[in-house]
Amino acid sequence: MDDNVSVGVEEEFHIVDLSSRRLVPRGAEVIERLAGGRYTAELQRSAVETNTLPWVYLGDLRKDLTELRARMVEAARELGLAPVAAGTAPLTTPETAEITAGERYEYLHNHYQLIARQQMVCGLQVHADVADRDLAVAVAQRVQPWLPVFLALTVSSPYWMGADSGYDSSRTVAWQRWPTAGPAGPFANAAEYDQAVADLVRADAMLDAGMIYFDVRPSAHVPTVELRVCDATPLVEDVILIAGLFRALVIKERDAAAANEPLPPVRPALARAATWRAARYGMDGDLVTVLDPVPIPARERVESLLEELRPTLVALGDWPMVRELANAALSRGSSAARQRAAFAERGELADVVDLLTTETASGLGLP
Repeated sequence: MDDNVSVGVEEEFHIVDLSSRRLVPRGAEVIERLAGGRYTAELQRSAVETNTLPWVYLGDLRKDLTELRARMVEAARELGLAPVAAGTAPLTTPETAEITAGERYEYLHNHYQLIARQQMVCGLQVHADVADRDLAVAVAQRVQPWLPVFLALTVSSPYWMGADSGYDSSRTVAWQRWPTAGPAGPFANAAEYDQAVADLVRADAMLDAGMIYFDVRPSAHVPTVELRVCDATPLVEDVILIAGLFRALVIKERDAAAANEPLPPVRPALARAATWRAARYGMDGDLVTVLDPVPIPARERVESLLEELRPTLVALGDWPMVRELANAALSRGSSAARQRAAFAERGELADVVDLLTTETASGLGLP
């Protein structure tokens, strides 16, 4: 097994006003105070994306994530603002929507209309190295059965436009409206995948390969497999947990593909249903997968994934850290559950925003 597989993370953050706790279209002002090119704009002017470097060791990834967050928190604070790492910002209204200037973002707005205007959501993307594109296409399909577990671990968007959505991840519900989102496949190889992408461009469903929003995909710009199903995650510890689990799963399935082990069955309807269930109930409900449609408690699914990946995690030297992070995540419950508990105290969404700004900045060594 190649134990030098790097993993990198893209995090998206909402920008909120510290006084009103409302989402504000001021991401560009925060970016202006941050040099180095690892902070970028998003479709909505109320969001900022950060990009780590690729790292072999999870400890290095954690340090990079922490430093990127700390710089952004400080830059935002100088403006009376704060970043929020969550699928949605609780205090949001349709009037908040302002599209970032630029040809690409204008295309998205003009072409997709309501979907683009309501794209006030933030996600977490994890990249794991797979240099061979045929292998990357195979791995992207092979990891599909476990995607509901990754989503359930990160659900952080119970509130949509100022009200409880009834979902633990309302971001997923909004995201699935894009014509190139959701499960993908089957694809026999990279050529077949590339042809499908070309056909989607020809059908005017998207502008280019960068607008493939599958739950997991071969990256459009780097030699990786990219996990895209997760909500943005307030706690750095949970980001590292997801990165460690996904890297191990990619390695395991890469080796299985190289050994010509059979692919799991491609069942798009059941895959969509499994994602829906994870978005609806998160860690507090039952999950199903494309391999097992029987509802099983989410915590049991997490434990099954850990056991499935334990040999790989041990070989990588990641097992003690990942097991500890998983124990902590299971103990404190999901972000969605914590947000609802904060709201239940006084019935104020401002308290939920305060929780999220505090968690997003926690562990960064800031005063």
